[in-house]
Amino acid sequence: MALTDYINTMGRHLRARHGERVHKLCVSAGFVCPNMDGSKGRGGCTFCNNASFAPQGQDGGEVARQLAAGRAVIAKRTGARRYLAYFQAYTNTHAELSRLRALYDEALAQPGVVGLSIGTRPDCVPEPVLDLLADYRDRGHDVWLELGLQSAFDETLARVNRCHDFAEYHDAVTRARRRGLSVCTHLIAGLPGETDWHARETLTRVLDLGTDGLKLHPLHVVRGTQLAKDWQRGGYRPWTMQEYVATAADLIAMTPPAVVYHRLTATAREPLLLAPAWCAGKWQVLNAIERELARRGARQGSRLSQVNKVAVFG
Repeated sequence: MALTDYINTMGRHLRARHGERVHKLCVSAGFVCPNMDGSKGRGGCTFCNNASFAPQGQDGGEVARQLAAGRAVIAKRTGARRYLAYFQAYTNTHAELSRLRALYDEALAQPGVVGLSIGTRPDCVPEPVLDLLADYRDRGHDVWLELGLQSAFDETLARVNRCHDFAEYHDAVTRARRRGLSVCTHLIAGLPGETDWHARETLTRVLDLGTDGLKLHPLHVVRGTQLAKDWQRGGYRPWTMQEYVATAADLIAMTPPAVVYHRLTATAREPLLLAPAWCAGKWQVLNAIERELARRGARQGSRLSQVNKVAVFG
């Protein structure tokens, strides 16, 4: 069996919607983060170094050129002809509306681009931005609003210097879904001070509000971060792969089948990655999650009774 036999993956979702393979192409559009430029805070999240997840060689040049380079890579790998432009690095709604519209329009004008995925923070989605995204959706484009929540626990969010709280996520997701926008929520397992219980409780709270997609990430330690300093002096212990895989399997089984899993793990490139070493590659983690689900006889949605109150809207 394959992972898609257990989980409603993004690849499976897009293939069903478009009748063929659709790839995300990452775009770095020169945005900054309000948690770094002084709008909300300074220093950024304690775990964040955007270089650890920006595509290698991506220099933040014009959107059309970045997407053309991405298409060339995908053409060699899979031959896919349709794409989502994924505005990933930093906070991709943290700019004037005119600039956002120009960048998003440029992406959608490129060959084969059928939609947008916009990575941002819950405190950076004002009404005009949501209206703009809803307009793209109404014109027939796929649109995903990706909200970086990470944890539903305010004490954890304060500990990692997120500079927003769960109430702001609640507000953002409510306003987005009121417009019919598809929301993908980013969650990190293994944050300082959290256990597997916190991960399950965070998912329960997110599902209670309603979300259309999920991204799960193990917390990894990368150079140039406060977390790296904490780890080096013994103040943080990364999860083992076994701990992460067990928790991911729990969360998958608790998730309604209609929710789309955009990602189940995350990696960082060497030499930026300090720990844990297993975060250097994704396939061993994905294969381990698949084996764990098979061992349990579980699949997405098989343990919905563990979620106290779930409201996932179509």
